[in-house]
Amino acid sequence: MVLVVFSGRPWPGTSSWRKLSLVILLECLSFSSAAAAADTLSVGESLAGNRTLVSEGGKFELGFFSPAGNGDSGYYVGIWYKQIPVQTVIWVMNRDLQVSDPSSAELTVAPDGNLVLLQNGNQTKVPIWSSNDTAGHARPSTGSVVAVLLDTGNLVLRGGGQPGRSSSEQIAWQSFDHPTDTLVPGGWIGLNKRTGAYQALVSWRSAADPSTGPYTDRVDPLGSGQYTFVWNGTTVYHYVGAWNGQRFASVPEMGISARYTFISVDNDEEASFSFEVADPSTLSRLVMSPNGQLTMFDWSSKSGGHWLLHWVSPTSPCDVYSVCGAFGVCDVASSQYCRCLPAFDAASPGDWSDGCVRKTSSRCGNGSASTDGFLPVQNVKLPSSSFSAADAAGSSGDCAAACLRNCSCTAYAYEDACLVWSGDLRNIQQLTAGGSTLFLRVAASDLAASNSNHGVVSTNVRNAILAASSSVAFLTILCCLFSVVAWRRRRGAKTVDLDGSLLVFSHGCLVRCTKNFSEKLGMGSFGSVYKGTLGDHTAVAVKRLELGGSASQSQGEKQFRAEVTTLGRIHHVNLVRLRGFCATRRERLLVYDYMPNGSLASAMSGPGFGMLDWGARFRIMAGVARGLAYLHEQCQERIVHCDVKPENILLDAAFCAKVADFGMAKLIGRDFSAALTTARGTLGYLAPEWVLGLPVTSKADVYSYGMTLLELVSGRRNRDAGVGRGVGYFPLWAATKVSEGRFLEVLDERLAGDADMEELSRACNAACWCIQQSEALRPTMGQVLQVLEGSLRVGAAPVPRHLELFCAEDSRTL
Repeated sequence: MVLVVFSGRPWPGTSSWRKLSLVILLECLSFSSAAAAADTLSVGESLAGNRTLVSEGGKFELGFFSPAGNGDSGYYVGIWYKQIPVQTVIWVMNRDLQVSDPSSAELTVAPDGNLVLLQNGNQTKVPIWSSNDTAGHARPSTGSVVAVLLDTGNLVLRGGGQPGRSSSEQIAWQSFDHPTDTLVPGGWIGLNKRTGAYQALVSWRSAADPSTGPYTDRVDPLGSGQYTFVWNGTTVYHYVGAWNGQRFASVPEMGISARYTFISVDNDEEASFSFEVADPSTLSRLVMSPNGQLTMFDWSSKSGGHWLLHWVSPTSPCDVYSVCGAFGVCDVASSQYCRCLPAFDAASPGDWSDGCVRKTSSRCGNGSASTDGFLPVQNVKLPSSSFSAADAAGSSGDCAAACLRNCSCTAYAYEDACLVWSGDLRNIQQLTAGGSTLFLRVAASDLAASNSNHGVVSTNVRNAILAASSSVAFLTILCCLFSVVAWRRRRGAKTVDLDGSLLVFSHGCLVRCTKNFSEKLGMGSFGSVYKGTLGDHTAVAVKRLELGGSASQSQGEKQFRAEVTTLGRIHHVNLVRLRGFCATRRERLLVYDYMPNGSLASAMSGPGFGMLDWGARFRIMAGVARGLAYLHEQCQERIVHCDVKPENILLDAAFCAKVADFGMAKLIGRDFSAALTTARGTLGYLAPEWVLGLPVTSKADVYSYGMTLLELVSGRRNRDAGVGRGVGYFPLWAATKVSEGRFLEVLDERLAGDADMEELSRACNAACWCIQQSEALRPTMGQVLQVLEGSLRVGAAPVPRHLELFCAEDSRTL
């Protein structure tokens, strides 16, 4: 606004002054009218080119946009957030009918009261989209009709009264009734039971293509009240589970944040789902992504601004049907989780919905014998696409012959029976171990020359050659390795380099460097730890695994080496580094970096722990969370620790926390429950599912971490006798105080209240969510880390009443 001030004295020529004043007044009125109409489109007005509508509060904007940003992918009319630097579109009007040039198209309110998108035709502009095609309400027959962009992100068509300003006006049409891929606060998806009309979230085809994609989130048409994720309108691949009043059963993360209120309605009129935010300034959205996962985002203005992912369902992209398209393989351990099967290339790079196509067409039919062969694809989950059984095939060779006789056969597998696939292969998953072998039919030219000898070799022969070659190679390498080890042992060598980083130690070397295991550092669930010094004066910690008779016999040296090599590749600043190992017929030893400040347990039991200020303790909390989140969510082979407690958290010279003993359960084998349940101090950290004999997941680590977190805050061990003031079992007492918001009463008295209150409340709330009896209520470690860092807000957790059982046990032992 420009304010022009004139003196009281008129300019020379009163008539000219009056004319000038009138012009200025008209301009001001025109400017004011334009500003007031910035969110409104009336009958006869149009939106074209770069002109946009902006909601009254400036939160949303509507206009033409190009997903690629340069017009190569065409133009669409959409609604996006106005006040953030990343253009994020929440609704697309003409998602399946792009506009080539926005200057030759226009959005207008037609005289009949419909909102219409027009594009240049041969002679006149022709409609390519109209609200009349999607209308869910009767159009008002009287009064003016206007389109208004609201601050909720809803585009409404209203009639009667002052344009766009009275909430009592009749709504003729609104975009919230016709969502595309995104749900924002105030919007809804569901089913109108009177009309049978569905409102569903339908994914974009790709990140740069807003046209209708293959994935849909909609109400279960069978009336279960659940929401189902559907591929291509035919295949249901995920259920969100029953609604419990706060969340859906398969999305426990919905129930751990006070930031949102999720609303599910199911009555005679409708079945609908929506959500609201506690803080209206929060930008939140729920998106059915192009890869078939439902994702929840919040906008964070930190570090230049970005969207924070709070939860995703299903958790793994490989659980989405045909996420990599036909003849694609999903490998969750890979950063680019989609790839093509051998002898196939991506049909549309960057758009996996098109899948993969053959490099060479199969030559089959026309009366000629097929020259195709088979490539084995190992350790996979077999395709979910339809298959049939060849009953007459009694061997893998018979199964291959049966597939070759049928030109439509694309693959086979033989596992006690012959399974053959015809047509597209979908939903193949790469597994790290186990799984099945799929024999993929390919043209002869695509068979590896080294295996085919420039011709077609039968599958059985080639497999035999590969097996023999692998055995010879392995025996040769093993013999060489044993020879080198023996030679270096005779020459007094200390180590043998393996894979460039992991070291294989001789038993004699470790006996010498630990002075015959004389300096014991401690004892854990799986063995004793001794201090040692290598020849280059590097301090190390050597763990002697106590396997037991049956365990040591079942754990072969080859398998142990393979598992240790896997753990040796895991590197994270909050995990203790594995330097090497020693494996003999009777003993297994692991060599780690030495941690000069010992374990967190020893620190807590010593007088020096009171000297660790709140900042140091909070860094330890966050460090342990990062390490566990890495093991659960980022490792190629995801690892459940199974024994998180202060004894297994070590501190380096700078008191940086490092998780130790990760992967021990994997190394020891499946029968490790006795080692855990009888280990000293472990009982107080065991999740209820351990005690009840239920399946154990990564949420068991979350429970143990929650107990450890309470100990870090309070400076007390969770089963210490006489924790003061007659509070009984400490975790139950602490959880009760946290639920009441009395965080300072839980804080270690030695800190004298000197703590960041915001960090203290986040840590206490996170701990109490972690120790819930139901693992569905516990957050993931990634979410715990977000809570500690402040990017995810949670309210007070319910008091875990199952802990009262420990109170009863304590009273019986007094």
